[in-house]
Amino acid sequence: MLLVVPVLTAGVSLRLQYAGDPAPGTRTRERDAVWLGHAWVDGRNGEAQLAGLVRRVRDTGVRDLYVHAGPLEHDGDLPASRYPKARRLVDAVRRELPGVRVQAWLGDVLSTEGETGMDLGRRATRERVVRSARQVLDAGFAGVHFDLEPLHSGDRDYLSLLDDVRAVTRAHHAPLSVAAHQIDPLPSLHSVAGFVTGHPKWWSQSYFGAVARRVDQIAVMSYDTSMPLESLYGGYVAHQTRLALEVTPRGTDLLMGLPAFHTDDMGHHESAETVAAAVRGVRLGLSREDARRERFGVALYVDFAATPGDWAAYRGGWGTPKSD
Repeated sequence: MLLVVPVLTAGVSLRLQYAGDPAPGTRTRERDAVWLGHAWVDGRNGEAQLAGLVRRVRDTGVRDLYVHAGPLEHDGDLPASRYPKARRLVDAVRRELPGVRVQAWLGDVLSTEGETGMDLGRRATRERVVRSARQVLDAGFAGVHFDLEPLHSGDRDYLSLLDDVRAVTRAHHAPLSVAAHQIDPLPSLHSVAGFVTGHPKWWSQSYFGAVARRVDQIAVMSYDTSMPLESLYGGYVAHQTRLALEVTPRGTDLLMGLPAFHTDDMGHHESAETVAAAVRGVRLGLSREDARRERFGVALYVDFAATPGDWAAYRGGWGTPKSD
């Protein structure tokens, strides 16, 4: 009984977050993004796939493509052999989708939870990551997008890395972008989760703000929530949107992730975590916190798993409706 009451209370709260109507005008600001798989830069995707990508992205609010150019080595290096066809993609997007930027998505597993991985506490490793960021910009990418996980709330080495990389991206007149963990839905929940499970899933709101102040664009991975119902998931996204808006500087683009993938496990229930529910949750959160904010968007994860229905839900709910 002691557990039932708080669980029910949380469920009712999330359902209420999903109630009501979004404010007029809470639609795309043409600052949206899509995460793209590695096949775009290693040669597996050709002209037919490119034509499909252009058709899906054109006339929507998508401005950034985060294409997987890594993974980084654990020591921070990035072999150029990992993205041999990057220039072809960059040139094709520039030609077919004027105004759309191709950013290099660089990720790796961190050693924060005892696994073999990248150790950001090593200065030499951070220096090599900075060098890798410069390398992809020199290769023609329009920006750098980091996704390093699991990244614990309060990690000062990550903040130091962002400061160093931003000096490079600014010199190249390029954006620095990051994929961000979700924010504590309850105060200090990341500390409790870390103590109980060894995996503090969330960031504190203050740490999220510290990251957002160091980048040009921050995209919340607002999926893998374990929510069992669309209404609860949508309410959770609405709450996450409000929390993120509260601490993201007005000069930083804030993007909320949309779950355009269809695995079904303990962390992600396909029937609950839908693009439609996420879009509605985003619009409700935006309506309640800062309906007129311009530097705001959504980001679809991930292109190779997204269905025509996912794209239709994005365009119809947030972007420009169009037949797929």
